[in-house]
Amino acid sequence: MHVLYFHQYFNTPRGAGGIRSYEFARQLIARGHRVTMVCVIDDTDPLDLPGLPGDTVRRGVIDGIDVIQLRLTYSNFQSLPQRARIFFRYAARGIGLALKLDYDLVFATSTPLTAGLPGIFARTLRGKPFVFEVRDLWPELPKAMGVVKNPLVLAGMSALEWLSYRTASACIGLSPGIGEGIARRSRQSLPIAVIPNAADLDLFHPGQRKELRLPGIKPNDFVAVFTGAHGLANGLDAVLDAAAELKRRGRTDIVLALIGEGKQKPKLVERARCEGLDNCRFFGLMPKRELNDIISCADAGLMILANVPAFYYGTSPNKFFDYLSAGLPVINNYPGWLAEMIQAHHCGLAIPPGDAVALADALCQLADQPALRQEFGRNARRLAEAKFARAKMADKFVNWLEAVQQHRAPAGLQRFE
Repeated sequence: MHVLYFHQYFNTPRGAGGIRSYEFARQLIARGHRVTMVCVIDDTDPLDLPGLPGDTVRRGVIDGIDVIQLRLTYSNFQSLPQRARIFFRYAARGIGLALKLDYDLVFATSTPLTAGLPGIFARTLRGKPFVFEVRDLWPELPKAMGVVKNPLVLAGMSALEWLSYRTASACIGLSPGIGEGIARRSRQSLPIAVIPNAADLDLFHPGQRKELRLPGIKPNDFVAVFTGAHGLANGLDAVLDAAAELKRRGRTDIVLALIGEGKQKPKLVERARCEGLDNCRFFGLMPKRELNDIISCADAGLMILANVPAFYYGTSPNKFFDYLSAGLPVINNYPGWLAEMIQAHHCGLAIPPGDAVALADALCQLADQPALRQEFGRNARRLAEAKFARAKMADKFVNWLEAVQQHRAPAGLQRFE
């Protein structure tokens, strides 16, 4: 089977972004299939494909994956209209490839929602099987966050969501809530699988505190890390609120390390400077292969999001699975399936959203109880190995695509186990 794979933000382990598509494509190849990946230039992973700087298209093979990279530079620092133009230009060029290339199945992963347009055209005009992977529920999420307010834009996004689900041969949701959201908006016979993000057990693994490689961190400091985007959705002011509370308590032994980039980062850095929050340390993007040196040697991982109900069951953050793999106790500040999992498997602390005192209390509890955080850490790694190993998730993914291509995928929502 030859899979034409659309992922606008494709990354490899050499870059700083998520590697779900890379690992799933590699598993397809290991199982005897071919993969052509279509992506854009991403400042987190330039991919280093052959060609000249001004080429509109670069193409080459990366670890067995045939990669087509379109010169459509995307950044989180762009305005919403700028990003929307990139989304539609990528979709338009993707449609051209879907109508021209020879392949057996189209797989497209959001976000953005427009990533599914090539699959819609391939299914409608060429009769190709089309599997649509949904990473966030649109337009529910941007509407709930207030990012998109124009009713005409929201109506257009809703129509595209409906068309994507109605056209697709099958769908994949990254969380139970996403799977249920797809089921509500699609035909009853649509096959839907829930395949969360995965734990990279070989890439991330428990380390030793003495090996921590962050400047300015003292050997006896308790270090809680946050890794990932510093955007509006992440609600990282909650971390700074907790940092202020820790300062009031005189807990200078607790350091909060925030690793990543995003539109909100300059504001967060400036706020920390103005309020004298020297217990907050900011670091830039790090390739996945280097990030383990930090995560595995920290003392806790922070799962922080803005208090938006659409997030509660509708997210599957890579950082959570990285923390589990590295054997870190997780502090989670919003309700939902991850909070329930943390509590059920005793691998961290779940606290109410928007409560700086509760977050500071959780940090102090783990800092003051090394035996508890070691127990949480062991349980975290066990959970990663038992339920979220990358090989297990990748096999489930390949099995699903094979079932769709062979017209034997079961109808309805197949819940994650």
